[in-house]
Amino acid sequence: MKDNRKVGFVGLGGMGRGLVKHLRLHDMPVYVADTRTEAVTDVVENFGAIACPDLKEMSQKVDVLMYCVSTAEDIEGLVLGEQGILKYLSEGQIVVDHTTTNPTTVEKLHTAITKQGAKYAEAPMTRTPIHADKGCVNVLFGGESDLLEDLRPLFDCYAENIFHIGETGHAIKLKLIHNYIAFANVASWCEGFALAAKEGLDMSKVIDIISAAGGRSGMMDLYGESTLKRDFQPLMTLSNAQKDVKYYAQWLESAGLPGFMAQSVHQTYAMASIMGHGDEGCTAVIKYYETLTGVEAKLPEEK
Repeated sequence: MKDNRKVGFVGLGGMGRGLVKHLRLHDMPVYVADTRTEAVTDVVENFGAIACPDLKEMSQKVDVLMYCVSTAEDIEGLVLGEQGILKYLSEGQIVVDHTTTNPTTVEKLHTAITKQGAKYAEAPMTRTPIHADKGCVNVLFGGESDLLEDLRPLFDCYAENIFHIGETGHAIKLKLIHNYIAFANVASWCEGFALAAKEGLDMSKVIDIISAAGGRSGMMDLYGESTLKRDFQPLMTLSNAQKDVKYYAQWLESAGLPGFMAQSVHQTYAMASIMGHGDEGCTAVIKYYETLTGVEAKLPEEK
């Protein structure tokens, strides 16, 4: 049976754009907003979304309000700020949080939104904008089973896998653990690649051998060869990787665990960002190491 609910979507970056595309492919009416006029024009002209001039109007028009923005600070401003959506929410509306944020912000939003009489759905995602464009992201859901089943027809529009992680707050915690492991992995093999290049190793052999043994990883499969081809297009920006590792390190310390490794990984990304690579792909972290070695890590030129 067709789902006739109206959806609002705030945040039309790489992930948000793909989600809106697939909601529209399933004939969902979608009202959109973004700080970038060109991003709104894009989804209106290409997918038939409906531009919404302000959050108040969007909140009054929709049954489900989704957002996918950059940081916890952005979300708190969007929802809890002076002009935030909280004051416009009504009984029974659902707010779906697709952003990678932190446990403190999730708890704060959940408390405020439910107090208002609306429902808060914690639903961070894994995979990349390429997967969002294809309609096959992974959704990690934290909250009540009934709410998940209510939202499943919408998630099915753009998700290949929907994981019920547990209660509210559990999804963002598992997402941060996942992202920390992934980005720590990238930092480690970028460091190794940089050392190999400095020592004059054949970089095609380097990636072949690592990929054939225990050093292989999903992130290397995704980004390893493109890194050595000097392709740093931002599927996931370095600044977003830095942000996620920072949230993980802060949470780790608040949980009473030492964060030596997490802080080291965070500072590695922070240094690369300070050097001007924040808007490049996350593997541009290798450029930090290359500044120290003076040698680019790249595949041999074809003869």
